Amino acid sequence: MTRRDLLAIGFDARSIEHRIAKGRLHRIHAGVYAVGRPQLTREGRWMAAVLACGPGAALSHHSAAAFWGFGREWARGIDVSVRRESYLRRNGIRPRSRPSLPADDVVIRHEIPVTTPARTIVDVATEMGPDRLERAVNEADKLDLIDAEEFGLGLDRFAGEPGVRPLRRLLDPYTFRLSDSDLEVFFRPIAAAVGLPQPLTKAWVNGFEVDFFWPNLGLVVETDGLKYHRTTSAQTRDRLRDQTHTASGLTPLRFTHYQVRYERAHVRRVLARTARNLRAD
Repeated sequence: MTRRDLLAIGFDARSIEHRIAKGRLHRIHAGVYAVGRPQLTREGRWMAAVLACGPGAALSHHSAAAFWGFGREWARGIDVSVRRESYLRRNGIRPRSRPSLPADDVVIRHEIPVTTPARTIVDVATEMGPDRLERAVNEADKLDLIDAEEFGLGLDRFAGEPGVRPLRRLLDPYTFRLSDSDLEVFFRPIAAAVGLPQPLTKAWVNGFEVDFFWPNLGLVVETDGLKYHRTTSAQTRDRLRDQTHTASGLTPLRFTHYQVRYERAHVRRVLARTARNLRAD
């Protein structure tokens, strides 16, 4: 509780100090008290930090990422954004004055004001390396806090934010998709470079339409439009397709459209090794 809360329900300064002396109230931050015992849960520490920063404050950045489950807190203190001009200094708290932070980017969860998952990812994008940022986006996607494809397409809403640029670089693989004709244009030279004949395209195999098929090798290549974001139903369909092809004696391979367009050396190496193994058999 804050001092303001206590005064609003009838306590005066003397009674507050009396309860502090008796151990009924425990000062956590200036004007913020724990009732009954000083030990706080992680959520309690977060709430106390937000209360200590006053009106318009919300958990943000790394602390918000930890709150939502796709990041970890920094040892340097709890991150709190304040939606007003502020020059606060609080022990154990990293207040950030952000009067332009939109109200829509803050929600209440478990009674704690916290920045939304999308806003949180934008905020931490410049404070994480590429690998950690990718893990954070993946985790947020798996937790159904964001849809990686929609998030990438909606970054214009955060135009001007420093985190947008690294997120655009990261999310290109999520949203990149070639047309069927362009996919063939880029994939056929890769297959030819490893000595494979021209494949059948959009052929029906084992009751499924496949992207590329070499009947003589028993090789099926499928391509995915998204790098990581796959809904549960899509994952189930893909596994069923691959399992059906494997059970019939075929070898299924799966690449992304992004790999076919921009990571051709990797696709070529995998395709060449697979073709050698199949010819050896």
